[in-house]
Amino acid sequence: MRTTVAYGDHPSQIVHIREPEGRGGPTPVAVLLHGGWWRDRFDASLMDPLSQDLADAGWAVWNVEYRRTGDDDGGWPQTLEDVEDALTLLGETAAGDRGRYDLGRVVSIGHSAGGHLALLSALDTGRAPVTAVVALAPITDLARCVEEGLGEGAVEPFLGPVPTARPYGESSPVSRVPLGVSQVVVHGDEDQRVPVEHSRDYVAAARAAGDDVDYREIAGADHFAVIDPAHRAWREVREYLSGL
Repeated sequence: MRTTVAYGDHPSQIVHIREPEGRGGPTPVAVLLHGGWWRDRFDASLMDPLSQDLADAGWAVWNVEYRRTGDDDGGWPQTLEDVEDALTLLGETAAGDRGRYDLGRVVSIGHSAGGHLALLSALDTGRAPVTAVVALAPITDLARCVEEGLGEGAVEPFLGPVPTARPYGESSPVSRVPLGVSQVVVHGDEDQRVPVEHSRDYVAAARAAGDDVDYREIAGADHFAVIDPAHRAWREVREYLSGL
């Protein structure tokens, strides 16, 4: 069963919650963050197939919507602040019902721009802790995306009309390592939206900074294969999650 709750006053500040059926005791939590280059024409429904698959596997799923660019009041840093506010609500919900969620297993799972948000969500801001991150073809270096012409100009509206070096650094996971949590990065080597080299370089930087990062490069997979529950890329994720 899926329910929707609000974590703020804006129409996009909502979470679609799916609870596993027939599971007793505190459940691990998967926090899903969809992609779409932060634009408002994409929404959390992109992650519905993964949400159902994870719930079937015994996870409580928080599929987070957030303010996006366009006419949705999103951008930097408010889009990340929305994710943090959703995590705060998760912590408050767990505190109010101590048998419901296992806050020792809160995994932030994001695809593309959602992978960018998932990685940054691991940084400690005093709300419900993210204990691991699954980054699926993530955006990790916003300046590099602009230099390489990725996302059809999506970065500039996200950071503002005249972004400076500071927000580029603050908003890029590759500049924020170490994150201090276990991570798995999954990326197809035929990704045409976010080149696989971005993840290779992010993983190298994170490991050099001391992070524990498991890297799974999927031969023949494109940008969207990693969010297909039937694809072997997602089976790699399920394997990782089973070990947490």
